[in-house]
Amino acid sequence: MNKKIVIIFTVLLIIILVGGYCIINYFKGQEETTIEEYTPEEEITEEQNRQTIVSLYFLEKDTKELAPEARLVDIKEIINQPYDKLVNMLIEGPKNEKYEKLIPDNTKLNQTYKENDTVYLDFSSEFLNYNKEDIQVKENMINSLVKTLTQLTEINSIKILIDGQENEAFAEVYRLEQKES
Repeated sequence: MNKKIVIIFTVLLIIILVGGYCIINYFKGQEETTIEEYTPEEEITEEQNRQTIVSLYFLEKDTKELAPEARLVDIKEIINQPYDKLVNMLIEGPKNEKYEKLIPDNTKLNQTYKENDTVYLDFSSEFLNYNKEDIQVKENMINSLVKTLTQLTEINSIKILIDGQENEAFAEVYRLEQKES
């Protein structure tokens, strides 16, 4: 009987020692992994640090609906004259082939300025060279400008001028419906 107790006691002691050794090694391994530092493969450059993403709204060729095209822009380019930069990017047109340009060719942006929460967009007369028989063309142009510019928190509406003057085709102040108070 004594031999059985000694054998059982010895087996239990070996199990406790082996188990304790395994547990200690497991926790040592845990400590080592939390101490390791993550090193990125590539450092973020100063130029990458200065970039932001903006959405420009163009007409999707397949669905004929407005859709955003994301563009990476240097903050320095957009910080001083954000309205000019965004509108000129719309005038240039999309980079993606599945979208189509909405603002008529040869349109120039004469100037932009902000009054209260409205940005005034003064275009050259070429802005009027859109297909006037299709009312959706005009609506898409306006909505493209409104959706693009009202991303900026200080802007809630736009007013379109032609060569510094109000034009009866664009007499309204246009707002994004969901931003209206």
